[in-house]
Amino acid sequence: MRIGELAALAGVTTRTVRHYHHLGLLPEPARLANGYRQYGLRDAVTLARVRRLTELGLGLGEVRDVLADDAGRELREVLAELDADLARQEEEIRLRRERLGALLRQTEEDGQPTADGPYSEQLTELFGEMRRVSATLPGPEPAMAAKEREMLEMLELAAGSENGERMVSLLREAVAPPGAMERIYEVYALLDELAGAGPDDPRVAEAARALAACIPVKMLGAVRLDRDGPAVTGFADSYFADLAPAQEAAVRQAIRLVMEPGEGTTQGGV
Repeated sequence: MRIGELAALAGVTTRTVRHYHHLGLLPEPARLANGYRQYGLRDAVTLARVRRLTELGLGLGEVRDVLADDAGRELREVLAELDADLARQEEEIRLRRERLGALLRQTEEDGQPTADGPYSEQLTELFGEMRRVSATLPGPEPAMAAKEREMLEMLELAAGSENGERMVSLLREAVAPPGAMERIYEVYALLDELAGAGPDDPRVAEAARALAACIPVKMLGAVRLDRDGPAVTGFADSYFADLAPAQEAAVRQAIRLVMEPGEGTTQGGV
């Protein structure tokens, strides 16, 4: 095949093919009597590998090392690996479309798109329940509720796919009983009242006890929020830095009450 056919097959430009020749990523093929390059199947596979590896984030120097390893392998083995790479890409696209579909369904139900997102399906459902309760409030939604959504989104991403799904599943179980989400919004209101207070404010203890009763203890076992916890690097610092001193004190006290229930309360949540 000619260079234009090769480029079209791999989804790149002829200029890219020539650039890869210049870098040594794609060997120069044999030329016909008229001087045109003549490419074969191995060239097409190599070019497809280069494109796929760069899409995965590898630098061209790293790609060169991978291709050097490929040189001694059977063509069928290289093709099988490339096929597996494409299958993983298809699965990633499928999952993204599922999440996008959930967001589209959400906008159809609400009549308008959300300002943030898209989220995982579980988190979308949880936020939908939060919006339902918020709509029943006489005044504006507590600012702490918005912070909570940001925290949950960041924690789901930072915890990884499996841990994130488990965490959100535990939260959904915690808010499933009748009135549970309403009680959480009462806690948000208590925390909002601490926005301008110091950590020694007497209302801190009340807010901590109310919050502890809402925290799923299994969630803290999976992803701890204290700075000394091992779970998510940088997450705790970012979360606490966004809170007022009294709010941070209340959250820390609540975590201690849940993790050490002998200090005057029962284990909260799940």
